[in-house]
Amino acid sequence: MLRRRLMAIIATVSMAVAGAAAALLPTTPSAAAEACAAPYNNSAVYTASMRASHQGRNWTAKWWTQYETPSTGGSGVWQDNGPCGGGGGGDTCNYPNWAAGTFYPAGSIVRYTNGNLYRAKHENPGYDPVVSTWYWEPHTCSGGGGTTPPPGGTGGFPVSEAQYNQMFPLRIPFYSYAGLIDAARKYPAFTGTGDTTARKREAAAFLANIDHESGQLRYVEEQNQNNWPLYCDRSRPYGCPAGQSAYHGRGPIQLSWNFNYKAAGDALGIDLLNNPDRVKNEASVAWQTGVWYWMTQNGPNSQTAHSAILGSQGFGGTIRSINGALECDGRNPATVQNRVSTYQRFAQILGVDPGANLYC
Repeated sequence: MLRRRLMAIIATVSMAVAGAAAALLPTTPSAAAEACAAPYNNSAVYTASMRASHQGRNWTAKWWTQYETPSTGGSGVWQDNGPCGGGGGGDTCNYPNWAAGTFYPAGSIVRYTNGNLYRAKHENPGYDPVVSTWYWEPHTCSGGGGTTPPPGGTGGFPVSEAQYNQMFPLRIPFYSYAGLIDAARKYPAFTGTGDTTARKREAAAFLANIDHESGQLRYVEEQNQNNWPLYCDRSRPYGCPAGQSAYHGRGPIQLSWNFNYKAAGDALGIDLLNNPDRVKNEASVAWQTGVWYWMTQNGPNSQTAHSAILGSQGFGGTIRSINGALECDGRNPATVQNRVSTYQRFAQILGVDPGANLYC
């Protein structure tokens, strides 16, 4: 009996000591944040148990996922492991570099080429953070707004967003104004050459032609699918790796043929030969192909559309550069008239005289 009482007393004392010790132990180790995993990459594939960090927190994928930013919502694929990189949930500034053409969900944070951080206010297909300020906002390591981004604005493009919307009241959301401005900055001479009159005429001419090519910015792909298999020239050494029907018209000027996708992709630093659908899926890429053709390709003409509108050929020369083989020299007067009438209307919206030589 004495032994039992002694053991009970010892157990009680032990528990008390253990409780006191527990109360005195520092809590720092359990509260400290673990190191951040590799930053989340939206284009990467994550399988069960793979980890990534996002906005100062670590996350673990519960199953296969791609293109779903870590959060406690959505499909529920991500498990929140808590703050990382020093505790307190602070921002560690450990964010991926911005990449043009990469889709960014709202809330994504990137480091731009100027070294500053930007947060996506709205999802976008990789628009330039210093240009597309509706889509992006400055971000600091402590969260919230940062300094004003470097000047960029519309890059000098002589058409305001209100004027653009007036020109294209039926356009689909894909053909965004921000995408057009982003593309325009790739070629500074585009609507950036000459005086105000010359710049406005070029903008009106470009937009009038793409109005016709894209059905008032309502179509991203060529509507007649029977023609799709015709745009593969297999005599080219690189062939048609994306498939026989992969190089049909896409974008505002309806880029077509495998050799044009190859040339445009090489010029823009985008692999369009193997990934032609990027022209229909990414607004900035679609606009870039249109500006590329306008600035660099003669088509059936002796000069580019850019040179034609700035020189003696006028608007008629731009039609010849884009589709002269089918429309100029009396071949399709109704189509030519449609382009001319649209150009005149757009010039009026911009308050500029359309100039001479309207027909080809």
